[in-house]
Amino acid sequence: MTTATSARPTTPSRADRAATGTGRLVRVLLRRDRVKLPAWILGITVFVFYFNTALPTIAPTEADLAAFTQFSAGPVGAVLGGPGYGFDADLTYEIFFVGTYGLYFLLAAAIMNLLLVSRHTRVEEQSGRAELVRASAVGRNAPLTAALLVAIGADVVLALLLGTATAAMGYAVHGSILFGASVAAAGLAFAGVTALTVQITEYSRAASGLAGAVLGAAYVIRAAGDLLVENGSMLSWFSPLAWSQQTRAFVDERWWPLLLSLAFFAGTAAVGYALAGRRDLGAGLKAPRPGPARAAGWLRSPAALSLRLQRASILGWAAALVLLGFTYGVLVGPMTDTFSDLSPEFMAVLGAEDDVLNGYLSFMAIYDVVLVGVFAILAVQGLRSEEAKGRAEPVLATATGRVRWFGSWLAVSAVGAVVILVVAGFAFGVGAAVSSSDAGLVWELTVAHLVRAPEVLVFMAVAAMLLGISPRAMPLAWIVLVFAGLLAFFGQLLDVPQWLHDLSPLDHIARVPLEDLTIGPVVILLAIATVATGIGMITFRRRDLTAT
Repeated sequence: MTTATSARPTTPSRADRAATGTGRLVRVLLRRDRVKLPAWILGITVFVFYFNTALPTIAPTEADLAAFTQFSAGPVGAVLGGPGYGFDADLTYEIFFVGTYGLYFLLAAAIMNLLLVSRHTRVEEQSGRAELVRASAVGRNAPLTAALLVAIGADVVLALLLGTATAAMGYAVHGSILFGASVAAAGLAFAGVTALTVQITEYSRAASGLAGAVLGAAYVIRAAGDLLVENGSMLSWFSPLAWSQQTRAFVDERWWPLLLSLAFFAGTAAVGYALAGRRDLGAGLKAPRPGPARAAGWLRSPAALSLRLQRASILGWAAALVLLGFTYGVLVGPMTDTFSDLSPEFMAVLGAEDDVLNGYLSFMAIYDVVLVGVFAILAVQGLRSEEAKGRAEPVLATATGRVRWFGSWLAVSAVGAVVILVVAGFAFGVGAAVSSSDAGLVWELTVAHLVRAPEVLVFMAVAAMLLGISPRAMPLAWIVLVFAGLLAFFGQLLDVPQWLHDLSPLDHIARVPLEDLTIGPVVILLAIATVATGIGMITFRRRDLTAT
C-alpha cells in the first residue's frame, strides 16, 4: 500500500513578499502616465532637431561657429554649458551641440525622473491612494520598485530616441549613442536621489524640493569645478551631472564614467529601500512640526492661503531667474567686443543689425518673459491641482465663494509673476552694468522687463480661461506660449507672415531699450488679460468641480 503526498509548498522569501504586485503596479503606472511620460520623452527629443536645425542657420560657416565659442568657452561657458571638450580645435556642429547644449538635456532628464518617482511614491501616499493599494496583495517595496522600473524604462527609451535623433542629423553613430546614454544616466542618478528624499518628508512638494536642491547643488559643484581648471577639475567629479559630461561624446569618447552614475543610482535607491522600512505608510522620517494653535487675523483669507501655498514656488523661481539674469548680463561685455564677428543670421535673431547691443538686451527681456510665462501657466496648474486633489472643497464649503477663491489665487500668481520678472530684469541689469561699466543699464533693463509684464499676464489669463472652461483644455495654454516664443526668437529669420506675428502676445509691446515705448499695446494686452480672466471666473463658477 502506498500513500501519495503533495509537495510541500515553498514559502516566499522576505524580499519576494516585499516586491509582490510590482508587475501589476508597473502596468498601472504606465497606463496613468500614457500621456505625460511620452510628452516628456518626445519633448526632450524634439530639442535635438531644434538645436541642430537652428545652429547651421545662425552659424552657416565654421568661422561663424568659432565666433560663438567666444561665449561658450571660458568662465561663462563653463558655468552655462560645461568643460567644453573639443572647443579648442577641429570644432564641429556636433561637438558644439553637446558641449554647449548637452547640459540642458541632462537637467531635463533629471527633472523628468525626479517628478516621475515623486509622483508615483510620495504623492500616492499623501493622497491616500497608496493605502488602498497596500490593502491588497501588494508588498511593502512594490510601489517604489515599480516607480524605479518605470523610470529605468523611460530613460532607456529616452536614450534610444536621443541617439537616433542625433544620428539622424548626420552625426557619428557611436557618439550619438553615447550622448543618449549619458543623458539617460543623469536621469537615473536623480531617480535614485528622489527614491531617497521621498522617505524623509511626508509632503510631496518638500520631497521634490529636496531632490531639486540636490540637483541645484550638483549644478553648482559642477560649475565651480569646471571654473577652476580648463576642462574640469577634481571638484567636478563630485557632481552626477559632470559624470555624463565626462563621457566626451564626439571628442575622445569613453563609457566608463557612466558606471559612476549607475553605481550612484543603485546606492541611493538601496538607501531609499532601507529608509522605507523604518517608517510608517504615509509618514516621513522627519515628523512635521505642529503649527500654532491660532492663526493671525490676516491669514484667515483665501489670498493668504494662496500666498502660503505659492510662496515656495515664487521664491524658487525668483532665485533661479536672478542667478540666470545676472549670468546673462555678464555676457554683455564679451558680446560688445565681438559684435563684428557675429553672422548676419545671428543679428537677425536679435532683431537688430545697426544696434546689436540694445538688440541683445531687448531680446533677453523677451527670453525672460517666456520663462516667467512658464511660471504663470504652472501657477494656474497649481490651482487645478488644488481642485483635482480635493483640497478646494473644504475651502469652498466655508463662506468663501468660487470667484473669490479663484480670483485670490490668480491675484497672488499675477503679483508673483510680475515680481519675478522685475527682479530678473534688475539682476540682468546689474550683471550688464558690472560687465560694461554702465550703471544706467540697471534701471533701463528693469524697466524693459516691467513694461512686458502684460505679456506674462496674457499667458496666465489664457490658462485661467481654459481652466474655467474645461481642465482638459489647459494644455492649449502651453501651445500658445511655445507658438509665441518661436515667433519671437525665429520669426524674422524664417520670414514668417506678419499676420502670424500679430497673433502672438510677444510682438506688440516695444522692445525697450531698442525701441521707444508706446502705451497703446500695453493697455490692449492688459485689457485682453482682464477679459480672459473674467471669462475664466465666470465659467469656473458654472461648471462642476472635478477631482481625480
